[in-house]
Amino acid sequence: MIGRLRGIVIEKLPPEVVLEVGGVGYEVHMPMSCFYDLPDIGKEASIYTHFVVREDAQLLYGFNHKQERALFRELIKANGVGPKLALAILSGMSASQFVLCVEKEDITTLVKLPGVGKKTAERLVVELKDRLSGWVSQDLFTPAAVKLPETSATLREPDAVEEAASALVALGYKPAQASQVVGKVAKEGMTVEAIIRDALRSLV
Repeated sequence: MIGRLRGIVIEKLPPEVVLEVGGVGYEVHMPMSCFYDLPDIGKEASIYTHFVVREDAQLLYGFNHKQERALFRELIKANGVGPKLALAILSGMSASQFVLCVEKEDITTLVKLPGVGKKTAERLVVELKDRLSGWVSQDLFTPAAVKLPETSATLREPDAVEEAASALVALGYKPAQASQVVGKVAKEGMTVEAIIRDALRSLV
């Protein structure tokens, strides 16, 4: 199993990043809560990974911290939750926010995430409450407030808007919903990551 990668960021197309390690480019899917903290293209990054093998694909999921990966692994153990849904959940809120929702049995917030209906939210609370007990109080996660890198390169707004909407669709939101929310939050000069961050905040 591939557990960790350290290499140069050569491409960023939310929610996917391509990391070059020893001349090999690894495509890694990351929750947006982790994607925001990636360095700029051309700089080195270290990410913890979870390797998923399917009949039709071999996929890598990446995280900035072991604790985020641990939560991802707990999520995919839950009945009815696959890697794609787990990625969407951790994109819609930080790891600490999700654990807090489970501890408080906050179904209302959980159902706002793409692909999470009332039954799924209730199942997540039932299955994960005991397993995640005490995770927040132990300060296992980074702060919920995510700060974008100050050096992030800006894109022309039409390109950034289109990429941001595509990223939301990849995370499970419907195209019409993604376009609508991106159109509301996008402002001239904003990076793709900034648009996605604000769009996700408005959706949850």
